[in-house]
Amino acid sequence: MKTDELIPHLFRQEYAKMTAVLCRHFGLRHIEIAEDIASDTFLKASENWAINGVPENPSAWLYTVAKNKLKDSLKHISVFDTKVSNEITLNETQVDKEFEFDSQIIADSQLAMIFAVCNPANAGESQICLALQILCGFSVEEIATAFFAKKETIKKRLQRARVNLRNDNFKIQTLTSIEIESRLQFVLRTLYLLFNEGYYSATNDRQIRTELCSEATRLTLLLTENTLTNTAEVNALLALMCFQSSRLNARTDQNGTTVLFEEQDRTLWDRQLIQRGNYYLVNATNDSTQYRTKYHLEAGIAYWHTTSDANKWIHILHLYNQLLLIEYSPATALNRAFVFSKIYGCEKAIQEAEKLNLTESNYYHELLGYLYADINIEKALYHYGQAVENTKSKKERQTLQREIIRLKTSV
Repeated sequence: MKTDELIPHLFRQEYAKMTAVLCRHFGLRHIEIAEDIASDTFLKASENWAINGVPENPSAWLYTVAKNKLKDSLKHISVFDTKVSNEITLNETQVDKEFEFDSQIIADSQLAMIFAVCNPANAGESQICLALQILCGFSVEEIATAFFAKKETIKKRLQRARVNLRNDNFKIQTLTSIEIESRLQFVLRTLYLLFNEGYYSATNDRQIRTELCSEATRLTLLLTENTLTNTAEVNALLALMCFQSSRLNARTDQNGTTVLFEEQDRTLWDRQLIQRGNYYLVNATNDSTQYRTKYHLEAGIAYWHTTSDANKWIHILHLYNQLLLIEYSPATALNRAFVFSKIYGCEKAIQEAEKLNLTESNYYHELLGYLYADINIEKALYHYGQAVENTKSKKERQTLQREIIRLKTSV
């Protein structure tokens, strides 16, 4: 991999982890310092590697530089702004002699920081927005897309949340079981959105970002390894991630073009991941006292997609009906309309879809293009054209244009 490709890749993979570990030493209140050190580390890498070449172990090189920059910053703490230097305590700035960026410290720090950021002092959506930006490396545009919100709204939300972190002197510290329980739902939502951005990116040139899916799954798996967070809801989310990840290799062809679900080569599905998904789904449902959450229902839908059961669409539609009652979203309603077509046909599904009237959504037009394809090609082409105009994804645009060409040549 070339330097100009490797550094962005490593940035996505390591920046958030590096920031999390650094925050354990500066304190969460001074998160900007940790972010500056992490950013400077990657800047130095881009300069150094362009001249001297990529080191044998790029990740280790980055963490070594970050560690040295941390020590230098603490040695020269007096050059910080007077207000900051007076407020930083010994415990916040002391560097342990055995301080290392090993895998366990990184994992623990990142998860601890997610819980620290998901603090009730901020509104729930603000907690998640901040966690996505700091710990997941999301841009403002990606967060806005995840929340179906305007970029300016997200910018203001992030600014307020950061001010709260500074003013309330949040720290990464051991939480009580009550604190963990109160924050867990926001942590899970953060990991869910992180996975979704990897599974289907609407703002990135790459429609599938496997590194984000892997990171979300890794962090969710860590939650199952702690008795305080190994809940039915966590297991349901992990089951969902396993089922969805099992099909990643089949979702694109050798040229990186998206392969629709019905056209996927099932021999490419990862059966081990499907088995792991089954395992965690059983764990999520073996306690009859647990209510069925959004993650239970979505994991159930993902499970049925992995089967060849002739009646699976009926089960999937039933689960979508329940999901809409728990948490309505335009994406869920559109997915339900697609499943509806599998049972009752495209004409009745068109009636269901058009009731939603989501005319500004590319997914809405894409679904109608699909449903009209065998009924009215002119209308199908119109909706596919509208989908092309509304999508932000380059890969999605290519897929839609390919379908438009196919329909035109079939006339």
